[in-house]
Amino acid sequence: MQRIEGLFVMKSEIAGRGVFTAEKIHKGDLIEICPVIIIPRSEVDTIHQTELHDYYFVWGENNQEAAIALGFGSIYNHSYNPNAEFILDLANSNIDFYSIQDIEPGTEITVNYHGDPECLDDLWFDHHGNRVKRIKPFG
Repeated sequence: MQRIEGLFVMKSEIAGRGVFTAEKIHKGDLIEICPVIIIPRSEVDTIHQTELHDYYFVWGENNQEAAIALGFGSIYNHSYNPNAEFILDLANSNIDFYSIQDIEPGTEITVNYHGDPECLDDLWFDHHGNRVKRIKPFG
């Protein structure tokens, strides 16, 4: 696992805990490379019955698997106006987080959970973190 200096986790105004920076991050900087634990398709339905449902990434060539990011990867909070993005590195079993704008010290680092920083589609929770629907991304 690799990450820039100054990342830390603390209580977030968005939901629960979040990832913050103590140092300025410049647009385009690699923030963190997070190795993942891959959950095979045969076990994915089990995740939906646990707290891990809110922390996994859709994974695999056909999005049939799931992955839990190590490091801070599964702790980054969602925003429809994110300051970072993630890229799934299937070949190396990593998720890479990059800044998409300058991020000032003390700022929470956020990503759009859809993987596309501009996607405005609904998620499985409202802006207060309350679950509003159960998404089954695997059909």
